[in-house]
Amino acid sequence: MNEAIHLSEVEDRRQAGRGGTPPRSSPLAAAPCCRFRGLALAGFLFLAAGWGVAADKTGAASEYQVKAAFLFNFVKFTEWPSVAFTNSTARLVIGVLGQDPFGGALDELVKGESINGRPLVVKHLQSGDAPSECHVLFVSRSEKDRLSSLWAELKQKPVLTVSDLDQFCQQGGMINLVLSASGTVKPEINPEAARSAGVQISSKLLNLPLVRLVKTQN
Repeated sequence: MNEAIHLSEVEDRRQAGRGGTPPRSSPLAAAPCCRFRGLALAGFLFLAAGWGVAADKTGAASEYQVKAAFLFNFVKFTEWPSVAFTNSTARLVIGVLGQDPFGGALDELVKGESINGRPLVVKHLQSGDAPSECHVLFVSRSEKDRLSSLWAELKQKPVLTVSDLDQFCQQGGMINLVLSASGTVKPEINPEAARSAGVQISSKLLNLPLVRLVKTQN
């Protein structure tokens, strides 16, 4: 299936869910009022079905709106050791390192959300900030030249590293959001890198057909 999801369609389906009968095949029939959060609920379906991303100027979901939805859903399928949190209700921090490509979509997506009783917050990291204080770290393309120093700083720290840099997982990252020529996001995951940091990625995510498992290349 290679179907583009438009934000206007998300809104139409939301309205249908309020008073009318939503299409039986619609994965967004029960989407909440916020369109970005509707995308978040659909994010796992993007993973499972491989739907395309229409990144154009006609109201289509942009590439980074969809990638924000993926990032949000990865949190649901990841476990961190208890030592990664100060207490059972401590917040879960999603960090964005470098230039933020999400244009506010990620902040809007996690606003007021919590997972397993932990509030989600987005932290925009500036020079000198400690990435090890995050639980999820999105490494933007502006940081491609500092990966080696980043790995040294995060060595054996329970931080789920995500990016869309070329060969990110092969260089030691954990999840890479690869946008194919057809406009489909196909995640690459490096399970060994995650395990070595004490982060456990669910087998439900690892076993999805679209997910490509890779290893660090020495």
